Amino acid sequence: MTTFRAYEVSEIEDNLFRGIAVEKKLDDLPAGEVLVKVSYSSLNYKDALSASGNKGVTRNYPHTPGIDVAGVVKQSSVSQFMAGDSVIVSGYDLGMNTAGGFAEYIRVPAAWVLPLPEGLDALAAMQLGTAGFTAAFCLEKLLANGLEPDQGEVLVTGATGGVGIIAVMLLAKAGFQVAASTGKLSHDEWLRRCGASTVLDRSELGEASAKPLLEERWAGAVDVVGGDTLFNVIKSLQSGGSVTACGLVQSPYFQASVLPFILRGVNLLGIDSVELPLATKQAIWQRLAGDWKLDGLNRITTVIGFGELEQSLTAVLQGGAVGRFVFDPAA
Repeated sequence: MTTFRAYEVSEIEDNLFRGIAVEKKLDDLPAGEVLVKVSYSSLNYKDALSASGNKGVTRNYPHTPGIDVAGVVKQSSVSQFMAGDSVIVSGYDLGMNTAGGFAEYIRVPAAWVLPLPEGLDALAAMQLGTAGFTAAFCLEKLLANGLEPDQGEVLVTGATGGVGIIAVMLLAKAGFQVAASTGKLSHDEWLRRCGASTVLDRSELGEASAKPLLEERWAGAVDVVGGDTLFNVIKSLQSGGSVTACGLVQSPYFQASVLPFILRGVNLLGIDSVELPLATKQAIWQRLAGDWKLDGLNRITTVIGFGELEQSLTAVLQGGAVGRFVFDPAA
């Protein structure tokens, strides 16, 4: 019987979780119509939460995280996929309560699987991964709500993280002037090479303010931070501006006022990249392979293997990661 390696996280004592590479059998994988040999996965904040034992993400352990995969179909019981097809699996329950991509194989329902779009290879797909998909979905929502390049600067918070840096790159490619907010000002030049025209310290936005409105500054924004940062962004949007909310690394909560919404007509746009219809996901991936295809992904990527997973996940969880970590099970 075929065996494979997987990164398995277990609770070794109360509230202490540790991951190691273990040998598994294909029969250990959950039921599903499509067996995929993993070419690459990527590290996301949700993976770091799962690996640290966050029961809001993963209920039962031992568990293999990894919420996205690019790979090759090895077995399929449905007609839309055949052995040898290159595919992407991202979101839904993968890596949450279904064994995920930090392994050499996954088995999933066919309803979670997309063909790898022409124009992307497996590595590029996971250099983007869920983070890049989320950034692209943010851009799509901002454009749908009327954002145009001549309206002014667009802010990206948490700009050195996975979603943030790809949002900077996508906005710049689309012709926007991008302001990048970060706690890592030592990466100023790196952010500018990725497309930022302005770099500011996150402390400018991160402290609570009793003022219900701030000076109008941003034409739009992509926020991955949440908390007081998100509310300060809302208060400093231009009239009619929009901010997409797709993260909570500062906090899932903030004290809000209705005044920015009724006096400036601003929009708070929620981003859920997990449970979208498959057709919506496919359309966004097609854009990432087409008119939104990014150069320079190697500049923001560190490729790791099983031996670097624990350290890299800790860096992501603690906010110390820069750019994207891509997991290669063969590394």
